[in-house]
Parts: sequence; structure tokens; C-alpha cells
Amino acid sequence: MTATHHKLIIIGTGPAGYTAAIYASRASLSPLVFEGSQPGGQLTITTEVENFPGFREGVLGPALMEEMREQALRFGAQIRTETITQAKLDVRPFRLETDQGAYTCDALIIATGASAKWLGIGKDEVLSRSGGGVSACATCDGFFFRGKEIAVVGGGDTALEEATYLTKFASKVNLIHRRDQLRASKAMQERALANPKMAFHWHKVVADILTATVETPMGDTVEKIRALQLKDTRDGSLSELPVDGLFVAIGHQPNTHLFKGQLAMDEAGYLHVQKGSTRTEVPGVFAAGDVQDHTYRQAITAAGSGCMAAIDAERWLAEQGLGD
Repeated sequence: MTATHHKLIIIGTGPAGYTAAIYASRASLSPLVFEGSQPGGQLTITTEVENFPGFREGVLGPALMEEMREQALRFGAQIRTETITQAKLDVRPFRLETDQGAYTCDALIIATGASAKWLGIGKDEVLSRSGGGVSACATCDGFFFRGKEIAVVGGGDTALEEATYLTKFASKVNLIHRRDQLRASKAMQERALANPKMAFHWHKVVADILTATVETPMGDTVEKIRALQLKDTRDGSLSELPVDGLFVAIGHQPNTHLFKGQLAMDEAGYLHVQKGSTRTEVPGVFAAGDVQDHTYRQAITAAGSGCMAAIDAERWLAEQGLGD
């Protein structure tokens, strides 16, 4: 299969990928950008974004990503809807194959993001996309639940950190865990157990999400969470827990399966980068956004690392005599 060559290819079109494309385009690198299976990244499945600078009234996630996309196109980025199916990073130039063709590049920016792990009951992911009161990001959506009773599912450090953060807004935070012991660090557990706004539901899993049809101020109707049906992991008995929101905190899965065995990553699959940069262990390959960030996972930090990746790639190409 004959491959088309490009100086720089960017995989992924969330805030990291689009920002990298904007900076690389303005540096005259003419990047080729692959959107993949979820153009725009995770922000396209969120509703209102209130913590991205420059939008004092907030902005819809899909609208924000569309603005970034148009900005990248304006500066000359080429955007393809194809999905990368294979990556060969042990050859020069690097070779990528999609469901429609083959491509080679001198430098590669990986901005494939990370996906939230859901409960596997279907409704949770659907409601997260429709503004139905389900989320996987407390920092992003906690403010919307001020004065309301909510639930958090999980038992690790992330779950307790999110639950503790949510007590700043919610009237009560119910932590749901399938066991009677938490996996979180001792210090995190002590802080959570001492918090008067937190309640713990041991030996419980979410069996179903119960909803009600609510009319929005615009006159539309939306399905909103009204309660959780909990199942006891010991005897299978069911109970109902009325809540206005559900935060799923059982982890994220970085989208790095294409690069296993080719790039260094941690046990969870997040790519390793050199401290203070976006460079991976393979010269000419850079990683930006949530694919290498298991700490912050915010649109603004992803965008910042996309900028870093474009600058790192530009400098590396120049060092190799490939910048012109």
C-alpha cells in the first residue's frame, strides 16, 4: 500500500490535538490531523463547560471543540475523519495505517486522550452525554450540584478525592463501594470518614439508575436522575437511594492500545514523557493531553500540553534538518 508522506501527523482532536494543530499550522508545519472515532474528544459528550478561560457565561462542549477545529483549519491544518488502525514507530519515517489508507511522517503527536470507565449498565454513559446528572469529572461538574444530594461510586484515591471535593457543593455525598474496605490511602480515608457531609454505603453496587422527565427552561424535556437502585453484593437485596447526581470514579482508560510494546507507559497505560516536555522515549514522537496525564485531566491542561507538543515537535524537526 503506497503511503502519503507528511512532516507532522497529529492523532486525536480533543483540546490537546486541536491546540497542537493550531500551533503547528502557524509554524508552517502543515500538520495532518486524524479525528478518530470521537472527533472533538470527551468535550463533545459534555454539556456546559464553565471553567475554560475566555467564556464568562460558559460554553457548550461541542461548540468549544468546533471553534478549535475551525481555528486549526483556518491556519492550514488538514483534518481527516479516518481512524488509525496500526502504528509502526520502529521505522523511519513513522508509518500509520487507517481504515482507508497509509501515511508516513517525520514527527508524530499522540493526543488520543483517555476515556472514563463506566459502570457497564448503559444508562450512566447515556445520561452523562445528555446532561442527565451523571458525570465522571467532579472538577468539571461539581458546581452544578450545589445544595443537592449526590452519590459517588468507587473506593480508591480518585473516588475519595472527588467525593471530598464535591462536599464543597453538595448537601450530602453518598459514597458507594462494593466492599467494606476502601482501597484509598489511609490519610485519604481518614479525611473522608471524618467528613460530616459524607455517608458510606458498603457492599453495594449500582444496579440501575432511576430517572424522571424534567422540563428545561428552554421548554425541552430531558431525562434526569432521581434515584439509584443499589444491589447488596452479599445477598442480592435491592434498595433505593434518592439522589440528584451520580459521579462515577472508577478510573480512566488511556487510549494507548496502538502503542503497546512500542512506547513506554505505566501499568494503567498512560504514556511516559520526559519531565518538563512532551517527548516520549522514541525521538520524534510526542504525547499530549490526557493520554499522558492521569492527574489533572482538564481541557485547559490538555490544551496547554498540546501547545507544548507542537513546539517540541517543531524544535525536534529543526534539529534534524527537517523543519523547512
